[in-house]
Amino acid sequence: MRLFIALDIDEEIHERINRFVDGVRNFAPEARWMSPESMHVTLKFIGEQPEGALPSIKQSLMEVSATASDIHFQEYGFFPTPKSARVFWVGTEGGPELPALAALIDEQTAAVGIPREERVFSPHLTLARSAGGSGAPHRNKHDGRNRVFQKLQERLAALPTPKFGTMRPREFFLYQSQLSPRGSKYTKLASFALR
Repeated sequence: MRLFIALDIDEEIHERINRFVDGVRNFAPEARWMSPESMHVTLKFIGEQPEGALPSIKQSLMEVSATASDIHFQEYGFFPTPKSARVFWVGTEGGPELPALAALIDEQTAAVGIPREERVFSPHLTLARSAGGSGAPHRNKHDGRNRVFQKLQERLAALPTPKFGTMRPREFFLYQSQLSPRGSKYTKLASFALR
């Protein structure tokens, strides 16, 4: 089972982002655009796990005690850099509570044998990827000049910086991701309340 932990996005914010994407999608036709239902804020990617590991992972997540705080969805950017862009994203800002939640989840899942995160938590919503490109925010040795997003970047430079809204999550979810040629299918396996 390919697993990850994430926050869902409020419907109003989701709709605003979808309208934004519909307005800019044609400026990067070679990109792989994410389906609207795949938009979420990933708190931890667990990866492949045997089905037998699921009960202990769920139990570890029940131990997470965290406070909900507002998350603002605004602006956009490209990973790892605009010139060698592999990922087009929307930014999220959530104050200290959001990285604290990700750290608590990392700590609890490490207690059941899930490897700890090696990178700093960088919350974002992936909107599109260059074909075959990694979604990782850090540079890798294969990065070079990438023109997939060049026309999109030119178009965005002429637009005002978008603000998509603010939400306060009430829960986070354990998801299963099933890969297919038509894109990933996400299934919620469990939910966990925030204070």
